[in-house]
Amino acid sequence: MIGALCVWSVRSEMKSILLAAVVFFSPLLLLLRAKDSPAKTVPDFALKDTQDDAISLASFKDKKAVVVIFVGTQCPINNLYQPRLAELYKEFGPQGVGFLAVNSNWQDSAKAIADHAKKYEIPFPVLRDEGNRVADLFGAGRTPEAFVLDGKRSIRYQGRIDDRFGLDYQKPKATRNDLAEALKEVLADKNVAVVKTPVTGCIIARKAIPKKEGTVTYAKDISRILQKNCQDCHRPGQIGPMSLLTYRDALAWGDTIKEVVTDRRMPPWYADPRYGHFSNDRSLPARDREALLAWIEQGMPQGDDKDLPPPRVFPKVWKIGEPDVIIRMPAEFDVPAEMPKFGVPYKHFFVQTDFEEDRWVERAEARPGAPAVVHHIIAFVLPPGERFIPGSPRTPTLCGTAPGEMPFILPPGMAKKIPKGSKIVFQMHYTPNGKAQKDRSEIGLIFAKKPPQKEVVTVPVYNLFFRIPPGDDNYKLESSYTFRKDGTIVGFMPHMHLRGKDFLYQAKYPDKKTEILLSVPRFNFNWQSVYRPAKEIPMPKGTVLECIAHFDNSAKNPNNPDPTAAVRWGDQTWEEMMVGWVDIAYERGKE
Repeated sequence: MIGALCVWSVRSEMKSILLAAVVFFSPLLLLLRAKDSPAKTVPDFALKDTQDDAISLASFKDKKAVVVIFVGTQCPINNLYQPRLAELYKEFGPQGVGFLAVNSNWQDSAKAIADHAKKYEIPFPVLRDEGNRVADLFGAGRTPEAFVLDGKRSIRYQGRIDDRFGLDYQKPKATRNDLAEALKEVLADKNVAVVKTPVTGCIIARKAIPKKEGTVTYAKDISRILQKNCQDCHRPGQIGPMSLLTYRDALAWGDTIKEVVTDRRMPPWYADPRYGHFSNDRSLPARDREALLAWIEQGMPQGDDKDLPPPRVFPKVWKIGEPDVIIRMPAEFDVPAEMPKFGVPYKHFFVQTDFEEDRWVERAEARPGAPAVVHHIIAFVLPPGERFIPGSPRTPTLCGTAPGEMPFILPPGMAKKIPKGSKIVFQMHYTPNGKAQKDRSEIGLIFAKKPPQKEVVTVPVYNLFFRIPPGDDNYKLESSYTFRKDGTIVGFMPHMHLRGKDFLYQAKYPDKKTEILLSVPRFNFNWQSVYRPAKEIPMPKGTVLECIAHFDNSAKNPNNPDPTAAVRWGDQTWEEMMVGWVDIAYERGKE
């Protein structure tokens, strides 16, 4: 099942990755006004920077104000904000404002902090706060959390940088630049209008002293739960922002694990359990959730290493296994540093195959060359003599990738066809992130050993013609597909943009019976899941597959770029789409 014809999305090195990763963040709270948070004077402190030199707060005595920002190396929200912090430094530094970053995560080594500062080109000192002394001094809880100190070193503002990123949402631009506004007010010797704001980010990992004994231990219990439910994503090089391969990893992220498991934000799975069963169900079983919470409550004991299971063995590069063939874009593409005003148009790259006969693909995986700026890839098959029309259902879809999507893997006896002499068309959607990069993406294919019994096609069930009124918080759209011959459904992937609210697939059979096949009551643009039925779902000839979606174009939707604008179909995120992708298997040779 392919990803989506989707659009603007901020990407970091996780690939999307924010995408999979923002579910680790705290819920929003109400803004607190000035009267709710009296100023506190911060005493001097000194910490070592990435060059091992001691930097003190007193060394900024000539500054009119100082920004102290608490950071981490693995928090995706923190990393997405680094370009914005550099902009603020460039704007306010010449006005007499000093900037300091403080890393208080006990698991972040001096080398990791230095490497992170270099990678993100942080233009001001980054200090290591061993033992969380300075974090405790400020009362900092998350990354990135900002504090503005005035000339007397009193805290005048505490909270977020702005409101651009949050739990399950992201905006093309901020609607309130809280840190910048506070700095302007302090420099103008005015009262800060909003002195405290909620921080959406990762919990600062303070040093934990685990207990020695417990009824639930890491070695005997928790290691197995993390292997089964978490490590596919939470390991180096994957979409998860932090690794969970070892006891030390789990100990460091214990508070975060407790938060996301309690809130049922991790693992990410959005299907309503009342409808259908899915082979790739990532939801956390109740017994595993209870064990994780009990382990944290008991002080996260390690247990005896002899009880540890063997470590999992993961594919080194390709999740589908070693490909029979790898097809790359013909050349590198230069992705600009900045996002153009009207977005980056989709790019299409054509690659001629040299297959001497029809090939049948049972596994396919798309891999971006520059994950930080590739939002999605869709690989189309263009048979000889055919004209490529982007978005046309007549153009066969091979595979793709988007935030949260998995590789395309079919059961034995099923495959997709690449006719002899075809071209592969890479549809690329790039999302500049402030740093120019080069991309040369690729797809890996594994062929069936013999012609399959069933041919799989990917069908977009969409509605192109709509106008979502401004302010409408529950706008309904429908689309449908009629089966002209017997088939079976082997995969779903609902797709909308930032105003997407919920999505439902239902079948109306020839005997008038109606059945809900998949319900996604809370659509998440940042994690566009594929849903693979545990068993093929028969679709007799004449069955109508209906897709029903709702959209929230009101100010209540934190994702909404502009609740005052009417919205129509379009490629860019501030526009909308309504596509019920579905993978259908048909018996070959039968009409």
